[in-house]
Amino acid sequence: MKEFYIDSDGIRLHSKLDCPERLDKGPLCILIHGFTGNMEEDHLIAVQKALNDAGVFVLRTEMYGHGGSDGEFKDHTLYKWLTNALSVVHYARSQSFVTELFICGHSQGGLLTMMIAGMCADYFKAVIPLSPAWMIPELCRRGSMLGTGFDAKHIPDKIVSEEWELSGDYIRVAQSIFVEAQITGYNGPVLIVHGDRDETVSISYSEKAAGLYQNASLVTIQGGDHCFTGSEAELAEAVKAFVEKELAAKG
Repeated sequence: MKEFYIDSDGIRLHSKLDCPERLDKGPLCILIHGFTGNMEEDHLIAVQKALNDAGVFVLRTEMYGHGGSDGEFKDHTLYKWLTNALSVVHYARSQSFVTELFICGHSQGGLLTMMIAGMCADYFKAVIPLSPAWMIPELCRRGSMLGTGFDAKHIPDKIVSEEWELSGDYIRVAQSIFVEAQITGYNGPVLIVHGDRDETVSISYSEKAAGLYQNASLVTIQGGDHCFTGSEAELAEAVKAFVEKELAAKG
């Protein structure tokens, strides 16, 4: 494992590169956490290990205002995360050992993964959203952010829940994003993994997304919650099987 920072327009993004054993070059998967998350969460480590076992390098990176990266949580927006993710993609593509590129993200990171895949469709061999919270922009247009309400037409300076505080700019930015356009912009293989007991993001959103993609499969984790607590092995198995299948088909 190598630990370092990736520059994103002056913002330092805390990153770790996890390498498969006895490999000097090969495919790489960018792995991104979710809202309030970080790269060390159990479900992300399970995915990282599964990918390494499949012979894939893993670049875990924390976005603006999260984990060890620069910025305050309350000041992050989806635009800042998109800029960060583009910087990470450009970094990954510049590495001489990388032969192919995957991207995987959880929750808000899943939303980000969907957006970046549509923006940079030619870069990715496959895309793996986990419990993707791609409904956030639409809910913000309706006046709700993960259960916290506000006036969607008169956005306050800050949005506060029991667990977090956000600048009103997060809402303004989110309201301007229409994820469907990015989903339909990516025609490559997509694996969506979602737990059927997710109370944060309804699995119905993943079912809808799977229908919008041209080449998507949805794996439902029975009893899985939003972070796949206790279901990490099933999550890891689904991701590994998908990636191995896509790599075997590269012929």
